[in-house]
Amino acid sequence: MPDITKMEQEFQARIDRDEKIEPKDWMPEAYRKTLTRQISQHAHSEIVGMLPEGNWITRAPSLRRKVALIAKVQDEAGHGLYLYAAAETLGIDRATLLEELHTGKAKYSSIFNYPATTWADMGAIGWLVDGAAIMNQVPLCRTSYGPYARAMVRVCKEESFHQRQGYEIMLTLSRGTEVQKRMAQDALNRWWWPSLMMFGPSDKDSQHTEQSMRWRIKRFTNDELRQRFVDMTVPQAEFLGLTVPDPDLKWNEETQHYDFGEINWEEFWNVVKGNGPCNRQRLRARVKAHEEGAWVREAAMAYAEKRQQRENAAVAQVA
Repeated sequence: MPDITKMEQEFQARIDRDEKIEPKDWMPEAYRKTLTRQISQHAHSEIVGMLPEGNWITRAPSLRRKVALIAKVQDEAGHGLYLYAAAETLGIDRATLLEELHTGKAKYSSIFNYPATTWADMGAIGWLVDGAAIMNQVPLCRTSYGPYARAMVRVCKEESFHQRQGYEIMLTLSRGTEVQKRMAQDALNRWWWPSLMMFGPSDKDSQHTEQSMRWRIKRFTNDELRQRFVDMTVPQAEFLGLTVPDPDLKWNEETQHYDFGEINWEEFWNVVKGNGPCNRQRLRARVKAHEEGAWVREAAMAYAEKRQQRENAAVAQVA
């Protein structure tokens, strides 16, 4: 029988040397399960994240805005595809991943369970939500699992564009009429705290952070990334002339970081457990889209089978 303890030690030694783990390499089952959970949740978040923005495509204020929003939603579909493919290299099939999402067994980012009620929300989502996503995801380009790290390179490049696009929307609004300025401030007020929640629970309450750091799946803790996000975003809000909705926010000369107020963790866990403003709405919309798209998947499979049959017949004739 294989010496599991020795294999785990050798595996950790590879991690410590910053070597990439590939799908055919031996890995502890717990490592495989942790990655499957994280990558699948990431993929689900990209797919569900298309919903609030997709609803604004027909209501975007100009043709330029419509085209940009269509392109962004298309990018997010591609991100989901890359990530589902990366998850499949760990031995789980796509159908199982989608079933877990549609039945509520699998989670996705809590941020997508909040409503997008005005056009300014498209700016706030791009600026804040995608900004938080970039903060989370750039370190994943160096994560220990090869397929995940490679998928994240393109994802991060596109997310960076999405963040700039959102900030440009907020800049336009904040330089506009009084009504537009109020709309931008209102969007910031509603999306600020959910964006901070995107980094997950505090380090002391996180079940997975310590082990994920040891395996170098994660490179920074939740609280470290959250602090980086606050430090980066507050000056951007000041440039926009907007006020971050946190009375406790202030610059700390000693730490050279911003101090900020306590997150409403009760709200965070309530949304994670499925009781957010849009949890059920998002899941219904996702299941409906999947079911209504069944004919497209079936047609694509039928075409692929016919094409394969033609290629097989051509090969047989040559032989």
